[in-house]
Amino acid sequence: MSEEILSGQKSLHFVLVHGAGHGAWCWYKLRCLMETSGYKVTCLDLKGAGIDLTDPGTVDSFDEYNQPLIDFFLQDLVENEKDGVYNMVILVGHSAGGLSVTDCIHRFGTKKIHMAFYVAANMLKNGFVTDQDFKDGMPDLPEPGKIPFSMIPLEDSTLRSMLLRPQPKGIGGAKFTDGPDADNVPRVCIRALYDPYLKADKQQAAMIKRWPPSQVFDIESDHSPFFSSPFVLFGFIVKAVASIKL
Repeated sequence: MSEEILSGQKSLHFVLVHGAGHGAWCWYKLRCLMETSGYKVTCLDLKGAGIDLTDPGTVDSFDEYNQPLIDFFLQDLVENEKDGVYNMVILVGHSAGGLSVTDCIHRFGTKKIHMAFYVAANMLKNGFVTDQDFKDGMPDLPEPGKIPFSMIPLEDSTLRSMLLRPQPKGIGGAKFTDGPDADNVPRVCIRALYDPYLKADKQQAAMIKRWPPSQVFDIESDHSPFFSSPFVLFGFIVKAVASIKL
């Protein structure tokens, strides 16, 4: 039996949001697990990412970078709901994709968003506004010539090296104004214990303390659990969704 959770005319709809330099392609393992379990899944390319034809070097603002996700809510989701099925959107953001998720939480709140996941992700409530925001939310970059710790299978590492694109400079300009309903959206932080960029005991711990989520799961993974631990990641997501009343 399909594991898609239906209640009347309500349908769960997962929207997976990639991090900087990545694209919809990075979610292929998690998407397969979700779809074979009966869930509806959308993977988006943000501006200048994935197969979007925009030169990332020309994306000067975060609003421009995140516009494809905003368009999904304002256009694609509305079209889907014309069929009489109300899509209960569950956002899943990785790394800088957490900024995209937070942007939508402030814009749309519980009217459009059922739940939000931050997977080894930036979880600053208002983006990069203060010096403390940059301290807590910016990733640690590897020392020159040093290879960051990775648990990614060789084939996925090769795929990533072929498909990664430059990071648009506009991402660092992400700033958000509090939405009236933002704190009512259940948020789940999936903290990667061996993340060399957003460290579990440093950036991720600081962001959890400053904007406490509804739930926190620790996954034994590097920065990219959708590559290195997709089954465990999927299990955490399903468990958290099951805990929230439709």
